[in-house]
Amino acid sequence: MKSFPDAPTFNLKAVVQETGLKPDTLRAWERRYGLPVPQRTESGHRLYSQKDIQLLKWLIMRQEEGMSISRAVELWRRLEAEESDPLRTRPTQASTERTSPSDRPYVTQPAIPSPVGHTRQAPLADGGIDMLTQAREAWVAACLNFDEQQAERVVSQAFGLFSVERVCIDLLQKGLATIGEGWYRGHVTVQQEHFASALAGRRLEALIAATPLPTRGGRILIGCPPEEVHTLPPLMLSLLLRRRGWDILFLGANIPVQDFILTTQKARPDLVILIAQQLFTAASLREIGELIYAERVPMAFGGMIFTMLPDLQSRITGHYLGAHIEGATQRVEDLLFSTQLPQAALPLSIEYTEALAHFRLQQAAIEAEIWRSSDISTMPHTLLHKANSNFGRTIIAALTLGNIDYLGTDLHWIQGLLSNHYQMPATMVIHYLAAYRTAAQTQLKGHGKVLIDWLSQILAQEGYPAVKPSAS
Repeated sequence: MKSFPDAPTFNLKAVVQETGLKPDTLRAWERRYGLPVPQRTESGHRLYSQKDIQLLKWLIMRQEEGMSISRAVELWRRLEAEESDPLRTRPTQASTERTSPSDRPYVTQPAIPSPVGHTRQAPLADGGIDMLTQAREAWVAACLNFDEQQAERVVSQAFGLFSVERVCIDLLQKGLATIGEGWYRGHVTVQQEHFASALAGRRLEALIAATPLPTRGGRILIGCPPEEVHTLPPLMLSLLLRRRGWDILFLGANIPVQDFILTTQKARPDLVILIAQQLFTAASLREIGELIYAERVPMAFGGMIFTMLPDLQSRITGHYLGAHIEGATQRVEDLLFSTQLPQAALPLSIEYTEALAHFRLQQAAIEAEIWRSSDISTMPHTLLHKANSNFGRTIIAALTLGNIDYLGTDLHWIQGLLSNHYQMPATMVIHYLAAYRTAAQTQLKGHGKVLIDWLSQILAQEGYPAVKPSAS
């Protein structure tokens, strides 16, 4: 990573906006501890460098980890005395054990533990955290009651007491995660979830519109890959980065691959960020990552699926942003200063390449045979149609990403969904998988071994007999 510039560039207002520190606090640190040491203009105004800003963020992070400011300054000076760059040195575990309640995932979509961890301001007092918790609970209740006025009133009051970052993360994001989990469990309707998401989305868009023009040179392109419709996490990341002064071009949901590449070629961003929440949308990141890599533009990515399946991170040609949105903002800035291209993902094996090609050719025939199967004659037609559509695209994703075991995560989610929403027994899914194995063996033969073996393994755990090896 390149060193942070030490040229005096930023005025006091820019530093306050960038770090979340109050001007009085910043002056007090300079006066008491001698950090940072800004230069002065002829008229006496302070000018700070990018390195000064990173120093302040480093001190704030140490506070969030439970250190007092005096101890944080002492640690900084000790590392400098040891000729270690504090910005590149990871403090010991004893000095960095986290006590901040803000280390939370940044996905707000239903059913799965939330996705990219540090904030720009010092941790809130216990009373502040309690107030935000109460505000979040009140906002969730208002959304579930379809009470828009009360929901907006709660959020507006929270913004009057706390920073934009803290309200977005601890109120809106975590509130949406609570509602999403309720939807998955069957306690919240899809209409309630959509109502809350729409309110949060409108608020984030309004905050972005009110953000001052960019003060920094780097341009960042943010969006969602094809078929990805969950825009709130990338929208929130766009807001946090805009508030740090970066030039953000937000493209929204479901961007076709070629359209995204053409936009990259025309806009020439310094960094491209894509957020995927599901396995089948993450698979398209593999193709986009390779194409953007060919344009010599760094790409970064994140989303809940990469938190659930850490191995998936190595399958994408891009820089992983981490599991928490607060940490992602710092990771993005590090990438902008380093401007390094990611390591290219490993190519697919011959086995997976052939399996993917043959599955695409025979998918329609497999699904037609499943419709005729007696194993699932009691399964409602609407559910069977959804099952074929969802499972088929998930199989393609797992084969595209080079690991058929990724199917297991999606299967567990589907079983819970059917049970919670349709009161269908888990055995219904097993009967469906048995029918799928039979159809895949008939239509794919030897070219579908990787898929058929996986289905057989799952079925064997449920007491289904093994199948005879198919002829190649």
